[in-house]
Amino acid sequence: MFAQRADRDRVGCGAQRRRRVGYRRATRLIVAALLVTAAAPVLAHVEAGQATGFFTGFAHPFSGLDHILAMVAVGLWGAQLGAPAIWLLPLTFPLVMAFGGFLGLIGVGLPGVEIGIAASAALLGAAVMTERRISLYAAAALVAFFAIFHGHAHGTELPPGQSGLLYSLGFVVATGCLHAIGIAAGAAHRWPSGKVALRIAGGGVSLGGLYFLWGALA
Repeated sequence: MFAQRADRDRVGCGAQRRRRVGYRRATRLIVAALLVTAAAPVLAHVEAGQATGFFTGFAHPFSGLDHILAMVAVGLWGAQLGAPAIWLLPLTFPLVMAFGGFLGLIGVGLPGVEIGIAASAALLGAAVMTERRISLYAAAALVAFFAIFHGHAHGTELPPGQSGLLYSLGFVVATGCLHAIGIAAGAAHRWPSGKVALRIAGGGVSLGGLYFLWGALA
């Protein structure tokens, strides 16, 4: 009996150790990506007026609660799913979002952008609330699909006279920061009370998404 209990303790400790390593790796990877991306505007020789594009782009995701809810939910869901989703989802979203931003910058139309953004918060929040576990590829595809709408919304709102490249870098970095916030909060998933708190947070995100979806459809 004591041997079996010791075996269970060792297995439990091993699982907790792997989760901690996964959180640390995900945080380091995202921070490294953000630093590399943020360094580009510093190294680029641009006009002073264009340089403001980075800061405008960085502030843009924070200007809409629907954007914030969805991006934080990506980090929360990744933390719930664990490695490798904990780093794959927060990397997939900004990369695909950059493509959506490019489409918006060059004037390619995309129908239902506001609906897609609101639906992303509603569905990703629901995934966190129910701790939904699907295949890694399906989760990445879902996140990538919604990222197109977020990126397009950012790209179409480039202020005149500012650098489209630096503006895009700005909102990509800001998105990574919001994902990191979600991952950090998702670390609470290792405790039973934390799991409940994350589910409640997911429900709040989903309700917020439904509210925005109602407004987009009205």
